[in-house]
Amino acid sequence: MISNIINLTNLNKSLKNFLNSKPFDHCIIDNFFEHRVAKKLEGDFPNYNSKIWQGYDNPIEVKKICNNWNLFPKNTYQVISYLNSNEFIKILEAKIFKKKKLYTDIGLNGGGWHIHKKGGKLNTHLDYSIHPKLNLQRKLNLIVYLNSNWKENWGGSLGLWNNNSSKKPGQLIKSIFPKFNRAILFDTTQNSWHGLPEPLKCPKDQYRKSLAIYYLCKKPIKVSKRGKALFSPTESQKNDKKILKLIKLRSSIKHAHKVYS
Repeated sequence: MISNIINLTNLNKSLKNFLNSKPFDHCIIDNFFEHRVAKKLEGDFPNYNSKIWQGYDNPIEVKKICNNWNLFPKNTYQVISYLNSNEFIKILEAKIFKKKKLYTDIGLNGGGWHIHKKGGKLNTHLDYSIHPKLNLQRKLNLIVYLNSNWKENWGGSLGLWNNNSSKKPGQLIKSIFPKFNRAILFDTTQNSWHGLPEPLKCPKDQYRKSLAIYYLCKKPIKVSKRGKALFSPTESQKNDKKILKLIKLRSSIKHAHKVYS
């Protein structure tokens, strides 16, 4: 199945750079899927106004997601199944961790389809550390961009900030343009601040689309117990008490539902 879905040559080549990248372990894989597969996946995305989406619409995140397996068309269902398979997991283990065992998140907690419209954004943040149902540590994010007509002046690059602190991001080190069929794989356990805090400038009929799969591992003895994403205010928000309160609520498992649209 692997030869029919992903570009194994590109994946293996890029994984060699994973452990030597800054500001935290990551790699970029261009032409991640076979081209015909990527085009089918792009076409599977529902209209932005479809009722299938779960929306976030607030000052720190404007986006929609869907992680319901029953709503994925055949092509998307098969590809997500493959990316959660032992066959694919073994590639990551062999090339990156060797002795560390990875686990899939079959429930796609926070993963699946992601889509942003004009004005869409995602403040710089740290992802949840401990999975709310499996009690495992979130270890890797795999994000694949699936918008074939995206222009650079529309924004939407994924920023990576340095990792001096788990309280706030440091300097922006790298911006990764969401090129069609480009994947980024990164370690989420290294104070891995990332996001797209600048609102998108795309036309109203264009959308930033991505497929997100997360991988887990057993918890170390000393580990952050963060169960929800921790967001950082932008420079213009840092003294806004309402937004700081929103960030506190969003980071709480108990109150996170209150900031959905």
